[in-house]
Amino acid sequence: MRLNLFFGVDRMQALRPVGKLRELTNGPAKLCAALGIDRQLDGADLSSVGSPVFVAGNPRRAREVSASGPIVETTRIGLTKAADLKLRFYLAGNEFVSRR
Repeated sequence: MRLNLFFGVDRMQALRPVGKLRELTNGPAKLCAALGIDRQLDGADLSSVGSPVFVAGNPRRAREVSASGPIVETTRIGLTKAADLKLRFYLAGNEFVSRR
C-alpha cells in the first residue's frame, strides 16, 4: 500500500485554487470540489473504511463545537422542493459557512 502524504488544505487548494482560504469550502459544491468528490462516488458506502470516501469520527469534535458552536439547524438555501425541512447544519462561529 502506498501512503499518500499530499492531503489537507494543500491538497484541497490544489483541487480548488482560490484567493482566500474562506472561499475554499464555503458551500456544498465548493466543499465537494476541494475534496475531489464527484459523481463517480455516487452510491459510495460512507460507513465503510474500505470505501473511497467515508465519514469518520473527529477526536477534536468537542473542542471545535465549544470554540465555534453552537450547532445551528436550519433550512437549506436556494431550494424549492422540501425547502421547509431543516436539513442544514453548521457551527454558528465557523467562518467557512456559505451563508448564515
